[in-house]
Amino acid sequence: TEVTEKLEEVVMIWTKQIRQVLVEGEQIRREADDVGPSAELEHWKSRMSSFNSLLDEIKSSRVKKIISILQAARSKTLKQWKELDGNITIAANEAKDNVRYLYTLDKFFSPLANASPVMMEHIPSLMNTVCMIYCTSPYYNTSEHMTSLFLKITNQMINTCKTYLCEG
Repeated sequence: TEVTEKLEEVVMIWTKQIRQVLVEGEQIRREADDVGPSAELEHWKSRMSSFNSLLDEIKSSRVKKIISILQAARSKTLKQWKELDGNITIAANEAKDNVRYLYTLDKFFSPLANASPVMMEHIPSLMNTVCMIYCTSPYYNTSEHMTSLFLKITNQMINTCKTYLCEG
């Protein structure tokens, strides 16, 4: 029982740390007013990396051994652990899926940033791709995500126009 108590303490520490990571991921991001759409892709790539690392750690043999010992001891801490494990998996899947969808927009980011203000030729394809993401992505099709993306696209268009005016 002494070993079980020590292992339960370890799992409770892990639980607290994982909850912190999940909470930080849900907080509103503070970004500069003029940040472009590539920042959205970078944000999700960073989240994907973080959650994949966390999943790798959770699936390590060390963690599996501790969890199996606590299962044998019928520890009550496992209920919270299983819930968190599920939440991490969902967050990792969301980040991975969002990166996959946002990569379809990546080819538009450079032309949008480097074109003259007459960038109209890229806009229809960009909007069609955004529409496809909205219609097919199981995670990214929320009002918050789409608003953030459109804001960044608009920021990039404004920055491109400013650059063009300052050079001309």
